[in-house]
Amino acid sequence: MDIAKMIDHTLLKADATDIQIKKLAEEAIEYGFASVCVNPCHVKYVADILKNTDVKVCTVIGFPLGANTVETKVFEAKEAILNGAHEIDMVLNIGKLKFGDYDYVKNEIEAVTGAAKSFGDIIVKVILETCYLSDEEKIKACKITVDAGADFVKTSTGFGSGGATVHDVKLMRKTVGENFGVKASGGVRTAEFAKEIVEAGANRIGTSSGIQIVKGW
Repeated sequence: MDIAKMIDHTLLKADATDIQIKKLAEEAIEYGFASVCVNPCHVKYVADILKNTDVKVCTVIGFPLGANTVETKVFEAKEAILNGAHEIDMVLNIGKLKFGDYDYVKNEIEAVTGAAKSFGDIIVKVILETCYLSDEEKIKACKITVDAGADFVKTSTGFGSGGATVHDVKLMRKTVGENFGVKASGGVRTAEFAKEIVEAGANRIGTSSGIQIVKGW
């Protein structure tokens, strides 16, 4: 197993500078990570650095609260793809999910996914922010995400009250089945925990500790 190919090398901090973003991209090339995940304002810059490499450009949409309007999320996704993004990690509307407005949540994911897929083979991951959800809500969110045509469910933004857990990854994998993507993010900092997460069913990891994980794998 090539763990590097499962890692989205990530820097989403508010104070990230161009120097740090450039270093992130260069590290991703050196270690052969799956993608570099950055905020939308850095997408074009990263895409220029990563062109002619196998490393994909990933960005976040409706981040980190998920409370933007549907139209805003769709615009964000389209702009990011035009700027060079290959993968979109969108935060679903957590409040609408918890309120039980499942039609809203599904329509939102369908709108963003449809917009992304209109550009071609763009990967869409839906961030559930599991720290705020009951197991029943996690299961419902996973089912909606599958039905809405996205490619992955993702545990966390890394900015909530908690991150990825083995329990949540197992629950998500069981719900979506074997052929759907499960991304674990938030607090995955060691090779030992990464192994637990992969064994639980994750096939992608979002982390700022990718180099440490690869070296310890």
